Amino acid sequence: MSNTTPRRLDDQLCFAFYSASKKFNHFYQDALKPFHLTYPQYITLLALWETSPMTVRELGSHLNLDSGTLTPLLKRLEKQGWISRKRSEQDERQVNVSVTDYALDKRDEVYARVNDCIDLMSFDGVDYQQLITQIHQVMGELDDISTKDLIHEA
Repeated sequence: MSNTTPRRLDDQLCFAFYSASKKFNHFYQDALKPFHLTYPQYITLLALWETSPMTVRELGSHLNLDSGTLTPLLKRLEKQGWISRKRSEQDERQVNVSVTDYALDKRDEVYARVNDCIDLMSFDGVDYQQLITQIHQVMGELDDISTKDLIHEA
């Protein structure tokens, strides 16, 4: 029998991230409802508001979304008038994605709505930027651990 003491579910870091992610998705679903945007559509627009145009590949890499998820999402955003997609004149295999004038006109309204909702959360005693930094550290640690390392330990 193993001497390993199991961690309870509520003490698991992975479960805390999983639960928080689900709650954030629901939170953003409500916050973005007036704009008919989903959370993945919202983060796509955030990336494009920061840097536009981007190729589909660059966008997918930046958002950690595969093309099977990103392509239908982009089609819906295009149909709603938020973005435009255009084949590159230099390389027809690449598709450039840009925000539209509509998206630029709505940007501040979307930001204001999300920020108003975030202000409802009480971060008393929590340094928001420090929390972001710690989450990025966890992501970095996970990136540094390879599946190969886990298999060798088993």
